[in-house]
Amino acid sequence: MIDKATVQKITDAADIVEVVSDYVHLIKRGRNYVGLCPFHNEKTPSFSVNSVRNFCYCFSCKKGGSPVNFIMEKEGLSYHDALLHLASKYNIKVEEKELSEDERRQLNERESLMVANEWAAARMEKALRDTEEGRSIGLQYFYQRGVTDEAIKKFRLGYNPDSGHALSDAAKLAGMDRKSLVDVGVLGESQNTPGSYYDRFRGRVIFPVLNPSGKVVALGGRDLKGGMAKYINSPESEIYKKSNELYGIFQAKGEIARQDNCYLVEGYMDVIGMWQSGMENVVASSGTALTDGQIAMIHRFTDNITLIYDGDAAGIKASLRGIDMLLAHKMNVKVLLLPDGHDPDSFARRNTPEDFRKYVQDHATDIIRFKAQVLLKDVGSDPQKRVEAINSVVTSLAHIPDKVKRNVYVQECSRILGVSEEVIEGAVEKSRGDVVERQRRQRQVDEIDRLDSNETDPQPDVSKKLRPSGSDSIIGMYPYYPMERTVIFQCVRYGLLDFCEVEFEDGSSGMISVVEYIAEELQSDDIWFAFPAFAKTFNRIIDLKEDYVNEKSVFDQNLAAEKKEMLQKGYEEIASQNMHMVEIRRAERVLEENVEEEMAKRRYDFARYYIEQKLSSHHDDDVRRTVMDAINEEQPLSNIYMRNNPVSERKMEVDRMRVLVPRGVLEWKNEMLNQLIRSKMNQLDSIRGYSNPEEEQKILMETQALMEKRGQLGKVMGDRTIGRKIK
Repeated sequence: MIDKATVQKITDAADIVEVVSDYVHLIKRGRNYVGLCPFHNEKTPSFSVNSVRNFCYCFSCKKGGSPVNFIMEKEGLSYHDALLHLASKYNIKVEEKELSEDERRQLNERESLMVANEWAAARMEKALRDTEEGRSIGLQYFYQRGVTDEAIKKFRLGYNPDSGHALSDAAKLAGMDRKSLVDVGVLGESQNTPGSYYDRFRGRVIFPVLNPSGKVVALGGRDLKGGMAKYINSPESEIYKKSNELYGIFQAKGEIARQDNCYLVEGYMDVIGMWQSGMENVVASSGTALTDGQIAMIHRFTDNITLIYDGDAAGIKASLRGIDMLLAHKMNVKVLLLPDGHDPDSFARRNTPEDFRKYVQDHATDIIRFKAQVLLKDVGSDPQKRVEAINSVVTSLAHIPDKVKRNVYVQECSRILGVSEEVIEGAVEKSRGDVVERQRRQRQVDEIDRLDSNETDPQPDVSKKLRPSGSDSIIGMYPYYPMERTVIFQCVRYGLLDFCEVEFEDGSSGMISVVEYIAEELQSDDIWFAFPAFAKTFNRIIDLKEDYVNEKSVFDQNLAAEKKEMLQKGYEEIASQNMHMVEIRRAERVLEENVEEEMAKRRYDFARYYIEQKLSSHHDDDVRRTVMDAINEEQPLSNIYMRNNPVSERKMEVDRMRVLVPRGVLEWKNEMLNQLIRSKMNQLDSIRGYSNPEEEQKILMETQALMEKRGQLGKVMGDRTIGRKIK
């Protein structure tokens, strides 16, 4: 366990912009930042990061949250390990005991696989330099290939000694779960002798595959003795989907964002060679056909990609793979074919970085132009091949979402292909309809897969269960769930804001907060949250009150000092200007009003976002998810409303809060009365004609009293919120 003080230190230090920037290229837009969502493939940014609230959110897939939530979602980590991840990022020391073998078995599968891969990679990295075999074989191989010590360290290159059981024996001594090492492909298990393990990567140099956050998700091993399999790689697992990973992305992501361009090559050594040449914005697809997942990962950091391949026939063929997907992702794509006999690694080693960059600049070709020229080159005088080539280019053009961009390419291809613009444009538009329809169907399939995966999620999100589906639905179990949900969401959003002035028992008066108002309203009618997650969340909000008062006192002191400084600076600036006394007084009044407005906004923001900042990273899953749901469902004030009401957004939100909060509580009470009346009427129907008149009269009187109470409640609520007829 991590102690409470350290958890607070971690959550206070974690800045959402810094955390998200490790995965997404963010662009400043107003007060927020935007980028392509790291949780799903998209072509238009819908992922928003709010630095004031320390919160992120995707308006498309609805994922996001605090820094802790973001890391949990993105890395598939537990709450505990997400904290450790952030502690490492911010160099916060966390004292924890070493896990025993029994404790390792209790880790979930994903965490165990991560641990297994990291352990194996670290051991192989160490074996490269600390063993005689590693130095004489593995290290010498890298040196002969021109790999520097800096690159060896940067890419965590390693060597696995040529021993059938050395790694397996070391894992046993270290208390590692060898089943996890089998699952990630580091070890193999003998089919003839169950429980007997062998090293799969023995006698190979090792290329660890790191995800964007630097976690080892797979290993690649190259044979050095002429074996049948030149390369072997980790199998796909819970933590490794080859189609979603790019070799070198962790080392390259920062430079990709800075250069606003990504070089894509095929192999491990191509990446390392170009990196050593100073072209650090390079990744590899590791020999696989380019996939949507890989393109989406690149697109999070840049819109521009340059494909670099060998200049032979295989390189030309490889360069044409994935074109349509790249264009569909709104990527700006260029292709570069190197001189015959060269791959990116050899070309980088034989040229200076400046020469390599100049060669790219001079020879990189737009992908559509390149495809048209390549296809036409081989058609000769065969009209059928010419038609096939033109149709292939038309299909690629149809994958470009932007119509203006499509038209520009139509004009270019008309010239290259020798076909009129009208003909090509008509063919492209027809093909475009087919492309859009296929994409729509694929989205439906993806959505079904996503929902199916949610159903098997061991810890499903409460909000995803909300849709009623019969008597076993959540509303069937908790009939007041919708009303409770409304009220707890209001507590999360507004709980510590001042709500109304009341008179206390000692005769004094003062302001009470939203959560205090709600607590008194519920207590007065002996109502409480039945849904467990909401009850826990409400209790945690109540518990925050003391910490809030203490922190607000410090906040107010700092704010007062800042206000004084702002005013003093403003007075001095006014005094330095050559103005009449009347103008000076007017300028000072404007200054004081602006400063006071700024102070009021900061006080409001402190109270408004205190609960979500404290509880959106809470260790209790129920509390954290409830808070997340409340934040994610929140609707901003519309632009039309803002234009028609020329007052501050803060004032409008307060006005809205003072309507929504009482209405939420009253609707809850009203529904409880409806349920009680319905129960009494059912009771009356069941005994009518079978009991004495006195008992019937008693139930009628109780029902009438409930109806009168509901009528009084209706007057308070207003006609807009009452209208349900009890059957």
